[in-house]
Amino acid sequence: MALSSERLFDSLGHFGRFQACVYFASVFQAMSCGIHYLASVFMAVTPNFVCGFPGNVSSVLFHNSSASSIEDIWTLWTSTENYIVVQLENGEIWELDQCSRSKREVTLDLTYEYKGNKSVFPCSDGFLYDDTKWKSTVVTQWDLVCDREWLAKLIQPTFMLGVLIGAVIFGDIADRLGRQRVIWFTSAGQFVFGIAVAFTFDYYSFVIVRFLLAMVSSGYLVVAFVYVTEFVGIKARTWASMHVHAFFAMGIMIVALVGFLVRTWWVYQIFLSIATLPFVLCCWMLPETPFWLLSEERYEDAQKVIDTMARWNKVSTPCKVSELCSVQQDDVASGRMGDDDTSSAKKHNILDLFCNWQIARRTITVWLIWFTGSLGYYVFSLSSVSLGGNEYLNLFLIGAVELPCYIIACVAMDKLGRRNTLIPFLILSALICVLIMFIPQDFNILIILANMAGKFSIGVAFGLIYLYTAELYPTIVRSLAVGSGSMMCRVGSVVAPFCVYLRSVWIFMPLLLVGIMALLSGILTIMLPETLGKPLTNTLVEATEMGRNKKSCSEKTPPAHSGAASEKIEMFGQERVSTDK
Repeated sequence: MALSSERLFDSLGHFGRFQACVYFASVFQAMSCGIHYLASVFMAVTPNFVCGFPGNVSSVLFHNSSASSIEDIWTLWTSTENYIVVQLENGEIWELDQCSRSKREVTLDLTYEYKGNKSVFPCSDGFLYDDTKWKSTVVTQWDLVCDREWLAKLIQPTFMLGVLIGAVIFGDIADRLGRQRVIWFTSAGQFVFGIAVAFTFDYYSFVIVRFLLAMVSSGYLVVAFVYVTEFVGIKARTWASMHVHAFFAMGIMIVALVGFLVRTWWVYQIFLSIATLPFVLCCWMLPETPFWLLSEERYEDAQKVIDTMARWNKVSTPCKVSELCSVQQDDVASGRMGDDDTSSAKKHNILDLFCNWQIARRTITVWLIWFTGSLGYYVFSLSSVSLGGNEYLNLFLIGAVELPCYIIACVAMDKLGRRNTLIPFLILSALICVLIMFIPQDFNILIILANMAGKFSIGVAFGLIYLYTAELYPTIVRSLAVGSGSMMCRVGSVVAPFCVYLRSVWIFMPLLLVGIMALLSGILTIMLPETLGKPLTNTLVEATEMGRNKKSCSEKTPPAHSGAASEKIEMFGQERVSTDK
């Protein structure tokens, strides 16, 4: 359908006023996906805390400092190994640790150091939390500390599991019921479930509602990508599709801003969810894509959409559906005559991605890049609040650095090539991970800048792999290849929070793992063929031969006229490519 689709855009314009309105209205909602994906970095933060005590306190002692209340001590707290000594009004002296408390047997003098006998008790009176930064988080709301700490660490992984499931479910529904209906449902779902999260009554209902929120957020991002690309012509597709991710990054920046302004978790969640409301109120005005209507043989409805596009774009003679259908039938007929393999009804499965050594090696490398890109993206994002300095500014900068990275990716992939852009940025991200390990911990500004550089380099690689994967595989397994790569991407997003938790083992462990994976991916990418300026392949034999072709890209057709560049979104739009973060 590539030829018929380009006939439509040649007639109506590749990115006219109609497409611009549809595009910016749709990607506006992508910000809410970025918001909900990263909301837990502040909502589930664990502040300083100690065990509660049974009674009213008369004095508090912390090392050489004394105070009348524990609130005055938090500014002096430097380590989880610290403890606080309190004297109650009845004369009892207690030592308060994070997960236990001790009652001193001898209570003559209030001193910090004590060598006498003590009786150890559990934290049956709850916990006391430092509320100087956050008045309330889900951790303090349901005491997700000590033996319940693992519940707090499951919040982000369970959300990412919902992302994985939601992308699969709603991607399939969009092919069956249409993109428009799924966009309506998922955008409304983001608002409803986003607000519902703020009113959950216990931890388990919180996780369940967040899981549903993850499903609709992921579903929207997947379907919105297909939706906007089916309305955009060749000349704007690469930039339009790439910058859907830029609006996701703007959502991360909004999380940082709202987190700085609102310090109670349920109010914070409501404010984040309200960002979805403007689109929910107007999304019903968005039309169905003409290509889905044509695939369902709803020709009259497709013609209405085409006529509307023509009026908005001020085109006096819009393309007719009958013309598109005739061209499409000619394409199918010529395809059958030219290649029986591509026209056959043979069903392909995951084993076709390992049909020979050349393709199998390519598949393993591509899967590793997808996994590494997602792992690095979320490790840098989630770790940003632990870099020291202002955690809100750190997260804002980590989101902001993505905006120029997608511009660089678009330019480099068309000037230098896909592989020649991917390799240096993967290796650069590995080198940055190593560099951060050698920066002294008191150089906060330098550490933050290095992390921004790491996020920038992994972001270029992560944004580029979508198109590169589609160009590496033939038509008969292209959707399967990109879909399986996207699944590996989501596996990386599920693993990333656990990787971040390894900071408790060694502060540089997450960076070490990302660096190793990025270096390995960069080395293996050297063996992949360059696809810039090369036509898309149709059979596995052609794809295998492309890997053995040693001719340089300079001998090929320029990228502006190449089949690979011109058919990028056709593959994505017609074969349901899942592009979830």
